[in-house]
Amino acid sequence: MSLRVFTDLQGVELTTIVRMPATPELRQAAYQAFISPNIEQKMTLAGVLPAYTAINSIVNITPNNTQSKPGVPAKPELLEPLNVDKRSPFTPAGHAALMHAICHIEFNAVNLALDAIWRFAGMPEQYYVDWAQVAKEEAYHFTLLQNHLKSIGYSYGSFPAHTGLWAMCEKTKDDVVARMALVPRTLEARGLDATPLIQTKLRKVKTPYAAEAIAILDIILRDEIGHVAIGNHWYRWLCKRDGLDPMQHYATLHNRHAAPRLRAPFNLEARLKAGFTPQEIAFLST
Repeated sequence: MSLRVFTDLQGVELTTIVRMPATPELRQAAYQAFISPNIEQKMTLAGVLPAYTAINSIVNITPNNTQSKPGVPAKPELLEPLNVDKRSPFTPAGHAALMHAICHIEFNAVNLALDAIWRFAGMPEQYYVDWAQVAKEEAYHFTLLQNHLKSIGYSYGSFPAHTGLWAMCEKTKDDVVARMALVPRTLEARGLDATPLIQTKLRKVKTPYAAEAIAILDIILRDEIGHVAIGNHWYRWLCKRDGLDPMQHYATLHNRHAAPRLRAPFNLEARLKAGFTPQEIAFLST
């Protein structure tokens, strides 16, 4: 057990007791970060996950004896996707709202990586190593965006956000094959396509805060290519293990879980770097 001091969004100090196993173990540590509703605590714990070395003796954590949903702060207010206002990035408030929406995506991405670690037992050690690195990088992305928002007078929680990002995680909580197919290589891969379009809009604003946002998105895009590649690797590994055809089974899972249909334009260069085959990219357009 250790004592840590964090501050909330208003700068108030919060003393938090973090209970960790006597022998630190990666899956337990990921779960502790997953259930924490304190933003700074969650990001701090996620950021140190790659340092955990006890992976062989993974504790048998199951959804039956755990909190199955992530800890979240009191704000932002969560609305249905259609009820979240869209604002122009050409005003300061609109820029903040856009970056807040991306910050919310990264907050959920942290929880998605943590969930992939603690929820699914029996995977090879490298699976947990990979997702620990993803969690660390997603926490870094969130922190960059949170600091950017603070620099222009806002913070995470200043705007409402939508509830749709966690829905696919719930749908795939009992099937690691579906999780790898429909979260990193479907939902996260959408970010590979969307980020350059957002950057193009921001370049038209021509303000210092827009330039900073573009630079942050460069970092996020670079890292997300790696995250999608990890999803692609483990999806194909699972398909090989289970004797499944990756393309055929993806179509089955996509229909079964009502995954969103992806629409052009696609960032073909980024998708190829992330490990999509030409055949898979062609399938996107059908």
